[in-house]
Amino acid sequence: MLTSEQAIVAYEGSRASPDRLTRRAHAHYEGYARQMLLAYRHGAGKTRRELHRSVEGILADEPDCETRRVQAFCKLLDDASQFDSDPTGRAAKLRLQVFELAAERHPLVERRDQLFENTEAEVKARIAEQLGRPWDEFEGALYADVLDFQRLRAFEPGYPDAAALLARYNVAQVQACLYRAERVVVTAEADFKTILRYAKLAQLLHDLRRLGPSRYRIELSGPASVLRETRRYGVSFARFLPALLACREWALEASVRTPWGRPARLALTSRDGLHGHLPSPEEFDSTLEESFAAKFGDARDGWSLHREAEILFEGQTAFVPDFAFRHEDGTMVLFEIVGYWTPEYLAKKRETLRLFRDHRILLAVAERCLRPGASVPEDVIVYKTAIRLAPVLAALERIRSACP
Repeated sequence: MLTSEQAIVAYEGSRASPDRLTRRAHAHYEGYARQMLLAYRHGAGKTRRELHRSVEGILADEPDCETRRVQAFCKLLDDASQFDSDPTGRAAKLRLQVFELAAERHPLVERRDQLFENTEAEVKARIAEQLGRPWDEFEGALYADVLDFQRLRAFEPGYPDAAALLARYNVAQVQACLYRAERVVVTAEADFKTILRYAKLAQLLHDLRRLGPSRYRIELSGPASVLRETRRYGVSFARFLPALLACREWALEASVRTPWGRPARLALTSRDGLHGHLPSPEEFDSTLEESFAAKFGDARDGWSLHREAEILFEGQTAFVPDFAFRHEDGTMVLFEIVGYWTPEYLAKKRETLRLFRDHRILLAVAERCLRPGASVPEDVIVYKTAIRLAPVLAALERIRSACP
């Protein structure tokens, strides 16, 4: 994704419009994109700075291309690249060693004169002799830990063609706009459960409402919006966007804070022509859920486990529990895991559970979500880092035995 500094957003009245390259106005950018891809595909061994200068050169004569757009392309190309790095800190140690040896002959000059007798070339040659390596090898290793001087090792096939790079640029600019989002609302008419799963994978807290027989409203918020850390939480909104683009029949509306502190509206729909490429969502929303399902297995003690098998509705409110347990005798118990939390989120969750109190719902709550000394009902499983099977099975049997 782009950085905030590479975001280009026009604020017109109360509307936010991220920068976008269109076929009508920017068809010639395909030629630029092909050249940029070639520069990276044939750039193995070049430094990041050299590659960025190549991109700058390709776009230098384009009148409709501000610096942030150039920087954005460099970032997207870098993200699809593998660069040499220095995780062990060898470059810093080598610099210290070289500088200490050079300090003995300071100052260095290009040509010897009556005042200064140590030339740069001669001192480099002496240092190379002392360390037992040609100086040419030092120049590549001295600053291997500096971002600009890292060398390209490989360019991943993340962009199959120029059109894919330009499409990624358009999506990235919308993502960067969402960094400033304080609230996002998605209205879905298809792929509702997939959208909801992607929201969970992005660790977005959500509130659901049913608007019609096949129309749902998902309000996304979270800890950072409550604590006013909207930029950090905005990254989660940005991660969610490419997944949403893979779904059908949706509309997104976000409240975005402008650089001047005023709110602006970002509106987007599935018909706006943005394309994201992501694999199918993972089966589980968290390692906690995946670990629990793996431990439980397909069936245990007459109970079978089903992932997001039920959508409950009460008036305009919709609720999708994480799991459903079904017993051989037909008893069904829904299972919801609460791991992410804020006071407001927990209050909404309690209200949702009260609304669906006529259903058999077993709740697993992270210990950190509970107030000190809080009483825990029998239909609540408290866990620290993993959900144990024994208390879950015991609770299921209590619920089953109480069924009429």
